[in-house]
Amino acid sequence: MRYLHLTALATVMVCGGCLDDSGGGGSSDSDSDSDSDSDSDSDSDSDSDSDSDSDSDIDCTQGEYSGDFEITTQSDFATLAGYTSISGELGIECPSCTDLSELICLTSVGGELRIEDNDVLTNLGGLGALTSVSGELGLRYNTALTNLDGLSALTLLGMHLYIEDNSALTNLDGLSALTSVGGCLSISINGALTNLDGLSALTFIGEYLNIYWNSVLPDCEACDLLDQLTSEPENIHVTNNLEDSCTPVPDNCP
Repeated sequence: MRYLHLTALATVMVCGGCLDDSGGGGSSDSDSDSDSDSDSDSDSDSDSDSDSDSDSDIDCTQGEYSGDFEITTQSDFATLAGYTSISGELGIECPSCTDLSELICLTSVGGELRIEDNDVLTNLGGLGALTSVSGELGLRYNTALTNLDGLSALTLLGMHLYIEDNSALTNLDGLSALTSVGGCLSISINGALTNLDGLSALTFIGEYLNIYWNSVLPDCEACDLLDQLTSEPENIHVTNNLEDSCTPVPDNCP
């Protein structure tokens, strides 16, 4: 039987220390409306073509970007357009940024990837080619983020995974290809998160598992996650989530 240690928050924070959207004018009017509709259709086609061209303009031939890079404004993304990898750390901390589409070529990050404090970003579309992050992945304080679907190709994570304080996040389905977390896995203070189904491929957590203060996430979701791992994490802390409401409650829950 696996044991979930229900501890105080101070103890739970140990993973942080894992070092850490009328009349005769009718015919004339009709002709005018027709011309107007034609112009409108033309404009619409033009806009559609423009959007399509914008997406296809990115040529993934830049290779590796050397060093670290910080994105704080939407225009910063243009610097990384076309690069397939970045050797250092990548930080995306942009309160006004709305999309990550210029990162469509990126397959790997050599250091940590921080996606934090993005107030209007609703999804991670643009990261669909990303398969590996050698350092830690931090997803924190993204108040409008509703899903992680943009991370659907991510399979390996060298260090920690922090999914913390994302108040609109309802599921982790975008992480369905992730098999290994080299360090700690911390899922905390996500007030709309209802399940951990998106972690169905995860079989290894190298250090601690912390799941706490997710107000509508049943504790038994953590039990199911533990049951699919090939080995138990060094320490397990599950506390202050929704009291078990699963039916039936998994056998490995205390």
